[in-house]
Order: sequence, then C-alpha cells, then structure tokens
Amino acid sequence: MSALPSPELSVIPVRSYFVRARNALLVRGKFQQLYIDYYLHLMQHGIQQKEKLDDMLKDTLAGLTLHLCSRPHDETVAWTIHLKEPQRANLFVTGSTNPGRVTGRIFTEDVKQEGEALFIAQTTRPNHPTRQSMIQFEGSDVFKGVEGFYTTSEQRLTRLFRLPDEEYVQISAEPDCDEIWLSEIQLENVLEIEQNETLTLLETRGYQFECGCSMERLLPIINRLPKDDLDHIFEDGVAQVTCPRCAAIFRTTKEQFETWRAANAA
Repeated sequence: MSALPSPELSVIPVRSYFVRARNALLVRGKFQQLYIDYYLHLMQHGIQQKEKLDDMLKDTLAGLTLHLCSRPHDETVAWTIHLKEPQRANLFVTGSTNPGRVTGRIFTEDVKQEGEALFIAQTTRPNHPTRQSMIQFEGSDVFKGVEGFYTTSEQRLTRLFRLPDEEYVQISAEPDCDEIWLSEIQLENVLEIEQNETLTLLETRGYQFECGCSMERLLPIINRLPKDDLDHIFEDGVAQVTCPRCAAIFRTTKEQFETWRAANAA
C-alpha cells in the first residue's frame, strides 16, 4: 500500500497541541472535505444509509482520526461499534497515519447483539503484539464509547467535542493533568480555549477518506470460497463483491477470475 495520498482526494490537516499548565493533549481537525469525499464514495457505489446511522459513522470516523493523530505514526487501528439504537447495526472504521487514511462502513444485515452497546478496538503495530479491548457503553452517542475506551483501555481521561462547521476536538490527560479541569470543561470552554489557555503546536498530520481497496485486492477472498459457493456467486457469469472495510462494490466475470487464479496459482 502506497504511503502517498491519492491526488484525487482531499487531505485534511489534523493538529495536536500541548495545553500548558493543564498537562493535556488537544487534537483538532475540520472534516468538511473528508466528508465530501466520503459522500462521493457513497454516490459512486450507490450506497444509501439512514441519516442517523450516517451521522454516527461520521462521528466515528472523526473520533478515529483524532485518535490516530495522538498515537505513534506506525499504528493501524480498527474500531467496531455494536449499536442497539436507533437500530441494531455495526459501525466499522479503520485507519492509519502512514499512510494517512481512514475509511469505514455500516452493517445492518445479520447483526446479532444483545445487551448494551459495545465498543471493540484493535490496534496493530510492527514488532508489537496486537492489542484488543472491548467495553460496554449506554445510549447511542459513539463519543461516549470512545471516551469509555480511553478510560478503561488507555487508562486516561479523554473528552471529545463537536464544534460548528464539522470541526472536532479531542482533549486527553497527560501525566499530572488537571483532571478536574478536564472533567468539567464544556463546549463553550473549548470554543474559547485559545483565548484562555496556552496551546503549543506539536505536530500536523494529514488524513483522507480512502480505503485503498480494488478488485485485485478482493480476488483472494473469492479464491478462498468453496467450489459450491463459487458456482453460486458466478451463476450469472458475473460475481459482485463488496469490500468489508468501505462497502465499495466491484464486479468480475468468471473468465477474469479464472485468468487471475491461473496467473496466481502456486
């Protein structure tokens, strides 16, 4: 996978700051352009989603991006959020900083989940063991799930805020953080934080909405299917394959698949 951004897609800057005297890390970004590319992706593949779930996926993409900006450059993160409100659904997002990409999709079919909403995180990093965690949270505000994940798995207080014009802010505790200040801060305080606190810019990273999937990347998935399943999906001569990461739809003929399989035979 190339580390270079796609020239056809927007790269949004996400900035991290140290909040002096409070010992907190603040990460912020404006997501209008990333969301435009997200909606172009939905249009390209004819994907329709309910407005409430769509808003929740956008929040989850923003939360993941802010999280990535606060983490080491070589981490890859995937979040799955099991919801029971407004309907049973799974929100899935994944991304990395190198390359700076985030993507995601909504699953509404065959979703089996009882009890409270669940937030499941998986983090991979070269030469490190994979980290996994799962927490329960109440309601349908995905940011509550992210904040619960930080409290339980990252073991530090974190707050997330939605600002006007699709700007988002994450503030996380660092060692010796003023946690009373952080726990009590409200949206109106975040809107004025540059006037009332000293922020030191640490880093700027760039992210875009892109999965990087293609028919060629999905062909190995088809190749692992049993013969009966292969016969079924190619019953009409053309198989339709949906990307599990971003819901992009690809089609391939039986002839194209067989040509690929012969070229990639061991």
